[in-house]
Amino acid sequence: MSSRDLILGRVRRALADVPDAAEGPAGDAAAYEAAVDRGYAREHGGRTPEETVDLLAENLADYRAIVHHCTAEELPELLARLLAARGARTVLAPPGLPPHWLQAVDATRVRDRAASTPHELDRVDSVVTGCAVAVAETGTLVLDGSADQGRRRITLVPDHHVCVVRVPDQVVSSVPLALGRLDPTRPLTWISGPSATSDIELDRVEGVHGPRTLEVVLMSGE
Repeated sequence: MSSRDLILGRVRRALADVPDAAEGPAGDAAAYEAAVDRGYAREHGGRTPEETVDLLAENLADYRAIVHHCTAEELPELLARLLAARGARTVLAPPGLPPHWLQAVDATRVRDRAASTPHELDRVDSVVTGCAVAVAETGTLVLDGSADQGRRRITLVPDHHVCVVRVPDQVVSSVPLALGRLDPTRPLTWISGPSATSDIELDRVEGVHGPRTLEVVLMSGE
């Protein structure tokens, strides 16, 4: 028996209890949907919005992101302190970022331009963005290229990324709940902590595929 015969035999056995489909692609899809149980949990446990935000902060920190909490009124001063502590002389802001977020920042603003080269972006000290949604159970931020998040590459090339998450509105418990909020046709970037990889000796190296430093501001009250 060939490997092909072995694999097809396993497929036939797995589909033995699936009802025959009506003719045509539509019938095949209908039979498949009817045969597969979709009753899986969309989130684990029942958490309050406050508990969900706390879980997000815990998992972000576990991934070595630096987490801050503030109100909408405190945000401009907090961002100014974070960028000053970083020694950032230039900061890139997407065109749709609320202007008052950076009103206290003493750094040269860099525009998000389609013509920017990787070398130009690499010279930017910091980038500040919003996000589309944050997933508490996985400690993941999702950016979708909206006006307050900018092009994907602006959060992959500069070495320092500050992401502002509106809580609790932009925080969900699980990936299935996040997917329900996202448009799959948009350029989605899923971020779980700063960029990191390990070699065969398990030596961790940060900054290979994106920012070495990720700071997340959980902002309430807006």
